[in-house]
Amino acid sequence: MATRKPGVSSRRRRAKKDTPQNAEVQFGREICGVLDVAEQREWLVTNGIGGFASGSVSGNLTRRYHGLLVAALQPPVGRMQLVAKLDEIARFDGADYVLGTNRWGSGAIEPFGYVHIESFRLDGTMPVWRFAIGDAILEKRVWMRHGENTTYVQYTLVRGSQAMELELRTLINYRDFHSNTHAGDWLMKIDVVKSGLQVTAFEGAIPFYLLSANAKIEARHQWYRDYFLPLEKYRGLDDLEDNLLAAVFRATLQTNQSVSIVFSADANPELDGDATRTENAKREVDLLAQWSAADGPAATAAPGWIRQLILAADQFVVRRDLADASDDSDGKSIIAGYHWFGDWGRDTMIALPGLTLATGRADIARQILLSFARYIDGGMLPNNFPDAGGRPEYNTVDAALWFFEAVRQYFAATQDTETLARLFPIMAQMIDAHVAGTRYQIHVDDADGLLYAGESGVQLTWMDAKIGDWVVTPRTGKPVEINALWFNALETMAGLASAAKQSAEPFAKLAARAKESFAKFWNSSAGYCYDVIDAPGIGNDATFRPNQILAVSLPQSPLPAEQQRAVVDACARRLVTSYGLRSLAQSEPGYQGHYGGNARERDGAYHQGTVWGWLLGPFVLAHLRVYADRGGGMSFLEPLGKQIHSDGLGTLSEIFDGDAPFMPRGCIAQAWTVAEVLRAWRATVS
Repeated sequence: MATRKPGVSSRRRRAKKDTPQNAEVQFGREICGVLDVAEQREWLVTNGIGGFASGSVSGNLTRRYHGLLVAALQPPVGRMQLVAKLDEIARFDGADYVLGTNRWGSGAIEPFGYVHIESFRLDGTMPVWRFAIGDAILEKRVWMRHGENTTYVQYTLVRGSQAMELELRTLINYRDFHSNTHAGDWLMKIDVVKSGLQVTAFEGAIPFYLLSANAKIEARHQWYRDYFLPLEKYRGLDDLEDNLLAAVFRATLQTNQSVSIVFSADANPELDGDATRTENAKREVDLLAQWSAADGPAATAAPGWIRQLILAADQFVVRRDLADASDDSDGKSIIAGYHWFGDWGRDTMIALPGLTLATGRADIARQILLSFARYIDGGMLPNNFPDAGGRPEYNTVDAALWFFEAVRQYFAATQDTETLARLFPIMAQMIDAHVAGTRYQIHVDDADGLLYAGESGVQLTWMDAKIGDWVVTPRTGKPVEINALWFNALETMAGLASAAKQSAEPFAKLAARAKESFAKFWNSSAGYCYDVIDAPGIGNDATFRPNQILAVSLPQSPLPAEQQRAVVDACARRLVTSYGLRSLAQSEPGYQGHYGGNARERDGAYHQGTVWGWLLGPFVLAHLRVYADRGGGMSFLEPLGKQIHSDGLGTLSEIFDGDAPFMPRGCIAQAWTVAEVLRAWRATVS
C-alpha cells in the first residue's frame, strides 16, 4: 500500500460516490478530443457573492471572462480577474505529458494538452476532467467556496502503476473583467507568505494569494503575451491578452492521493480542499432536498436536466450589501447572467419566482423583495447597479411592474402576511407614482387609463439595445406587454388588499378601466395585438413581436378567450423555435437571423429576430392557458432544457440565432432563461 504523505489526502472513501456515470452532463473523447468542439463548451462555478470561475472543456482561454478566480471585490460587483489559468505538466513513467492548451495570436496552438482528456463531466456544478496519462488517470476538479472569493483546484491520481509528479504553472492577472491586459513592463510584487505567495499588482491594489497546504511553490515573474481569445474576435473586440506566470506549484502523488491549489482574495482561506469540497457537495445536496420537499412526487419524477437546472438556479442568487440598512438585514439579489451582467431589476423580478419559489427557497425570494424595496425611487425599481458600484440607474418601465407579479407569486406560495404588510404600502405608492407620472414620461393617460412610457433617446422596455444615441427598438408610447403588466399589477393590488387590510376599490377601478381600454391593442385585420399603440409619429405599430404573449401568460389577462388563443397560435406559427421565441418575425422588415459581429452589429440584431430563451416560459404558460395540454407544454420545453449539454454546461444560454440551427449566443448562463424554464416546467406537472 502506498504511504500517505503529510497533507496529501486519500480519496478511497469517496470513490463510489464520485463515479462518473451519475453525472447528467458528461462527455468522452468524441467531444473532449476535438478542440473546435470542446472549446465551445464552457463550465461555470460561482461563489454566491458575484464572483466566479469559468473556462472551456479543452482548457484554453476563449474569452476575456474566463479565469480560475474572477473575484467580486464589491459584492456582487467590482469583479476582477485575478487568476487566469493553470497549465499542467504531468511526469509519469519517465515521460512528460503537457496537459494545458493555448491558442496564440500567431495562430499557433501550443501546447495541445486537450488530446489527453479522456472524459469531462459535471459533478453537481463542479467540472471534473480525467486525463489519460500512460496507464494512469489523473482527475482535476474546480470549485469555489460559497460566500468567499476563493477557488480550489484539486488533482487526484485515480489510477497509476507508480507515482506521478505534477508541475502546475499559474498564470495570473489583475484587471477589470470587461477588459484585456497588454502588460508592457508591468512589474507585480510577489511575496512569500505561509503556504504560498501574496501578489500585489501595484501600489494600492488589493492583494491576492496563491496557496497550497501540501504542494511546493516557486515564485516566478514572466509575462506570456498574446493569448488568442477566439470568442472576443467573434464579438469584434480586442482578442489578445497577456498573462503573468507568477508561480509554479509542484507535488508528487501516489494512487488515490490528492493535492489542492487555492486561489483567494482572502488572506487566510481554508486550505483543506477535501473539507471545502465536502461542504460544497453538501450544500448542493441540501438545495436538491429543499426542492424535492417543496415539489414532492413531481421532483421525484423530474428528468435529469431539471435537477441540473435546480443547481444552476442557485448560481444566480447573490448577496448584496444594503448600504442604507440600519438593521442586520441580509440583502439578496440575482445576477442577470454570466459572464458579464450584474444584478438588474427587471431580470431579477422576472427570474425570482423560477429561481426561488420553484426551487423551494421562498426565504430567498423574501430577502430579494425586501432588498429591492429599499431602492424604489419615484415608483420605479432600479434597472441596474453599476458594476463599479455607485448609484443605481432607473431607466426601465417594466422592472417595477414585474415587482408586483413577483410579490403576488411570493404571497401565493407562502401566505406571508407580515412581509405583505411591509410591502403593500410601498406598492400602493408605486401605483400612485405611475398614475401621477414619473421619469421618462411614464404616466397613466387620463384619456384611457393605459400606461404611456418613453421619450427621445431612452430605452425603457426589455428590448433595450442602445448604441450611442441610437435606440434600436424605442417602443415609445403604450407597449402591449407594459400595459398587460400594468393591468396585472392593478389586479394584484386589488387581490392582495384584503390580506393587507386595505381597500381594494381604488385598484379595482383602475384595473377595470385599463382592461376596457386594452381592446385598443387588438389588430382585427391581422388577428393579433399591436406591439405599441399611440406611438409618436407612428400611431399603432403592427410589427409582429413576442411581447403580446405576456397579455396571455400573466395570471390576469385583459384579452377575451378567443383573442388569447389567436395570440398563442400566431406566436406559435411565426416566433416559436426549439430554444425560445424570436424577437421579431422572419417576415418583418429588419429581421436578422444571425447574432454576431462588432458591438453595433450585435446590438442591432439583439431584438431584431434573435431568439430569447426566457420567452419560452411565458409561451408555454399561455399555451397551457388556452389549450390545457400539459404534454404539449412539456414538448416545447424539452429541447431548451437539454441545451445544458452545450455552450454553458449545466445551465441555459441567454439568446440564440433566429435562423436554424439556432446557435447559442450571448451569455452562457442567463437567470431568466433558467428561471422561466423551471417555472413553466412546474406548471406542466402540477
